[in-house]
Amino acid sequence: MTATLSLTVNGEPRRANVGSIADLVRSLELDPAKVAVERNGEIVPRSTLANVAIADGDVLEIVHFVGGGQSDVTDNSDIWTVAGRTFRSRLIVGTGKYNDFAQNAAAVEASGAEIVTVAVRRVNVSDPKAPMLTDYIDPKKITYLPNTAGCFTAEDAIRTLRLAREAGGWDLVKLEVLGEARTLYPNMVETIRATEVLAKEGFLPMVYCVDDPIAAKQLEDVGAVAVMPLGAPIGSGLGIQNKVTVRLIVEGAKVPVLVDAGVGTASEAAVAMELGCDGVLMNTAIAEAKDPIRMARAMKLAVQAGRDAYLAGRMPTRKYADPSSPLAGLI
Repeated sequence: MTATLSLTVNGEPRRANVGSIADLVRSLELDPAKVAVERNGEIVPRSTLANVAIADGDVLEIVHFVGGGQSDVTDNSDIWTVAGRTFRSRLIVGTGKYNDFAQNAAAVEASGAEIVTVAVRRVNVSDPKAPMLTDYIDPKKITYLPNTAGCFTAEDAIRTLRLAREAGGWDLVKLEVLGEARTLYPNMVETIRATEVLAKEGFLPMVYCVDDPIAAKQLEDVGAVAVMPLGAPIGSGLGIQNKVTVRLIVEGAKVPVLVDAGVGTASEAAVAMELGCDGVLMNTAIAEAKDPIRMARAMKLAVQAGRDAYLAGRMPTRKYADPSSPLAGLI
């Protein structure tokens, strides 16, 4: 007979009569094929869950499997590519702060986005039947980009993305390592260190960074597949504060550049694209709008308009007026 074990599961004490990790997962009414498990700080490969015995005092983390996807691009009139993966939409949206998953899904559809960022979080073991994002946003149609939101050290970010890869087989990921809670500015020393480690482990990190062309180049040199300078602090809605430095990053980069954070309304998304960025990532600007669905649609059109304006090439600025109609032949 299996002895009753005292465990810590997702930060909570729990007693269980189980033999293996797979037994524990099933006892929580979860599917072992849809989660990733960390035992005492070490990721347990999903293929071995049934073979790894649980011991008294074990500390386990169980996180969601939410899948991944790839766009089927047939129109190559103005596509963009990151790490060999091609997309039409240049708008990436987040999946936080919405009233519910249904509103989130409707906003994603209205935005036309083909990529959504997702946080890697603990499974709710007290309610394993609770709705999940994958119930509303199909990972076979939309690319899931796991991120490290809330991580303040390179170690935490690396650990999070290792779990994400075990859960869903991801290699294309979004890395952010924050410096402090007040500004949510990136800690570039930790960010560069995490980027280098992840790249060596086969990850393809798209990296949130300061709007500094030198830092952006350093990230590219250590393996970033895209650099994502902030326009302003996360969730601030202040718009792009340093257009000159963003443009310098674009001019010097050999990987895609996407503005990440700070956009508050459609005109600011258009500005990012007019600067030559390959795309824009946003969450709060849509989720906290009075009408998120309408704002998502506005952002889609703004990104398209800004991209067209960049490709068209703006007129030169002049010190004095230049009449639109010819003056010769006036009556």
